[in-house]
Amino acid sequence: MLFKLTGSSCSGKTTLAYAAADRLRKIAVHDFDEMSVPEDADRRWRQRMTEMWLHRALEYQERGIDLLFTGQSPLGEVLAAPSAPLLDGIAVCLVDVADEIRRTRLANRDPGRWDTQAVDAFLGWAEWHRKHALDPRHRPHVIVDDGWPEMAWHRWTGWNADDPRWCTQLLDTTHRPVPDSVDQVEQWITEQRRVHRAGRLALSQGWAS
Repeated sequence: MLFKLTGSSCSGKTTLAYAAADRLRKIAVHDFDEMSVPEDADRRWRQRMTEMWLHRALEYQERGIDLLFTGQSPLGEVLAAPSAPLLDGIAVCLVDVADEIRRTRLANRDPGRWDTQAVDAFLGWAEWHRKHALDPRHRPHVIVDDGWPEMAWHRWTGWNADDPRWCTQLLDTTHRPVPDSVDQVEQWITEQRRVHRAGRLALSQGWAS
């Protein structure tokens, strides 16, 4: 199945993914940005690349291996990607951090690269992620408008917040030591695997029917 760690930049997604995967069997880890990101990357590019990574997940699936995938594509983009219904299971976790810590991390990671407007955009994207994770009706146009034409938005745009398929685990790393956050990711994956084996995973095959 596909395990997706999502969220805006500098929340710690990649660090947590690789550390948690070291404790688990039959799981591969990939980061969205492993392949070069063009300077003109936009939402259409992100959505096309999300579909490409889902193809990779399907290749792993044929070998009996799960994919733990990090990147900024939210639940709505994952579910709308053309190949999403072919996965035998999908689970998404939003890795989040307080705005001021994100500001500091952005400045330390890329000194001088981001001006105030760019940093504010990262923070706004993080706020949208938080609300999107809770309710599919929260400003869907942010990802839908001018999106990649192959995306199947109709799969979820009619859902309400209480639809069991609209489920994103929330992990706030703000005041949590990294080892504790790694524990949380490991426990989340283990639990989602258990629920899937028991036939109770909401986003198992058939969810889009």
